[in-house]
Amino acid sequence: MRRFMSACVLFLCSVVAAPAQDLQPLLQTYSAELAKPSRGSVGEVLNSLATSAVPEVPVFLEQWAQKNIWQRSDGRFVQGAATGQTLTWSDLETGETGTGDKSSFKQLKPNGGVRRLIATALVQFQLSDPDLIRRKTAVASIARRPDASQLAPLTASITDEVDPDLKARKTQLANFLAARFADEPADRISAIESLAGDTSVEARAVLNQILGRTTGVATTTPDGNLAHIRDPNANPDAAYLELVAADLAAPLVTPNDMRQTLAAHIVEGRVGGLPLAQLSDPAVRIKAYAALVDQGLAPALLSADQRIEILNDHVFFEMYKEDDPTITTAAETALTSVETRVATAQTIDLTLDALSLASIFFLAAIGLVITFGVMGVINMAHGEFIMMGAYTGYVVQQIIPNYTVSIIVALPVAFAVTFLAGVVMERLVIRWLYNRPLETLLATFGISVALQQLAKNIFGTQARPLTSPDWLAGAWVMNDVIQINYIRIAIFVLALIFLGLILYILKRTRLGLEVRAVTQNSGMAASMVINPDRINMLTFGLGAGIAGIAGVSIGLYAKVTSEMGSDYIVQSFMTVVVGGVGNVWGTLAGAVLIGFGQKGIEWLNPSNTLAAQAYIILFVILFIQFRPKGIVALKGRAAGD
Repeated sequence: MRRFMSACVLFLCSVVAAPAQDLQPLLQTYSAELAKPSRGSVGEVLNSLATSAVPEVPVFLEQWAQKNIWQRSDGRFVQGAATGQTLTWSDLETGETGTGDKSSFKQLKPNGGVRRLIATALVQFQLSDPDLIRRKTAVASIARRPDASQLAPLTASITDEVDPDLKARKTQLANFLAARFADEPADRISAIESLAGDTSVEARAVLNQILGRTTGVATTTPDGNLAHIRDPNANPDAAYLELVAADLAAPLVTPNDMRQTLAAHIVEGRVGGLPLAQLSDPAVRIKAYAALVDQGLAPALLSADQRIEILNDHVFFEMYKEDDPTITTAAETALTSVETRVATAQTIDLTLDALSLASIFFLAAIGLVITFGVMGVINMAHGEFIMMGAYTGYVVQQIIPNYTVSIIVALPVAFAVTFLAGVVMERLVIRWLYNRPLETLLATFGISVALQQLAKNIFGTQARPLTSPDWLAGAWVMNDVIQINYIRIAIFVLALIFLGLILYILKRTRLGLEVRAVTQNSGMAASMVINPDRINMLTFGLGAGIAGIAGVSIGLYAKVTSEMGSDYIVQSFMTVVVGGVGNVWGTLAGAVLIGFGQKGIEWLNPSNTLAAQAYIILFVILFIQFRPKGIVALKGRAAGD
């Protein structure tokens, strides 16, 4: 087989092509082998086909592997497809077509092993095929089943490759093959060293294959490329079984073996000179068995100390499968470098994920900074304002099919809808419940349930799609480890915009000045011609409107259902409380703390994200015990009391 593949390589890489031949005479030469191929005999056939320079050979190989080659009664090989008892055939060489009775033809049916060899030979031709799809298929085939014989033709095809992406892939794959199969050690070491900066899974797999090990045990340290001396005392039972398997120690006598041996040597009601009636005592059984050992009738029992002594008299080792120590040393160095890069990349990826989650929490909670943090209203319907904003985005997309335009329109429309809903809620319910937190909590919880049911009645219970524009599809891929969705990047940018917007409104506008005045001392603010009722109404509406915009943003990433608000209400309140009630910077800090905390716990326990949320809640409970005012404490409405 290796001689056949070497011949293929010489054919494809030679400068002077072999004289052209006709296909049919070549096939007739190997008629018997083609009719009944085997893994042992097909090598010579494929070798001759590969070195023949016949242009129809690749097509023949493809059709042969697909069992579409038939032999006519006159011995000529044709490509055919059977329909019932009729065979429609075409000549691979002349293009002649025809039909005939299927019984007049003999189908060539290579088995699975032969088809794999045909596919390997076919790859050599496909690497330089004019069809890009065929070239990509050949490269993918090499990647799935790499072989030393593929290195030379793959390398030879790189120079003439016109597709830049496929050329880069061929170069990378040739580097992988060179690291494993290059003839010269220097070439292998050079290829291995180039993998030190490649964090792809394939590169790590190549290095691990080079560093493959076998385990063994011997009486002395073996010669060869030794990787590691194992400590048998780390697991003495398994180590002793390894000695037994290597015929270097006698098998241990198990309690069942002892019982069988004793039963086999009962003589006149006694075993080893002891009566059977006493053998119910374990100590007596051991004594009887020892008597049989002394008589040479049973293998000896080994004490724990004796087993350890036997283990220590042998060398348990791991040996590299690669014989050249310079190659394994280079692979170890490269793999260490790769693993360091991967660990760094994983840390960056985890940080990006945590920042993304923190931005989602911040967007969901930013409205509560005003309604709960500034006004002191425990609004359990805040999540439903998020839900209303998401559904508003969905409705806008039904009217405006252009996703980019619809999202641009949906943001202000969602703000207007939820702003009005917040104003109505404040005027009808909240204004009568200021400074009555328990009644506010119960009332807003009832409103949240009512809004959820209303959404179910209007939109149904199934999730509705809020589709992102094409330019937000996919992910930003930095390497095989670091990648982040464009939607998450957009949410992060939107969170920064909202941070700046809220700070500007509260610090630089008249509304913000009046809000802060009412927050600090509503009575004094009223004496300065500020209407606290109007400010409360606008403030609550502003908080609801911001939640609506957040709903559009979150809806692009998460499912849009009537219960989606419930998924974020707990995190929103935790974010505000941990950060510091009424402080925008505190809310940002709380979002970062909770986002990083949850992602960190998920990294430690990736199979259970629900557990991460539970642990975060426990952490928040403990945190507020030691710092009840949050990370950034701020004076609130109580200052006026």
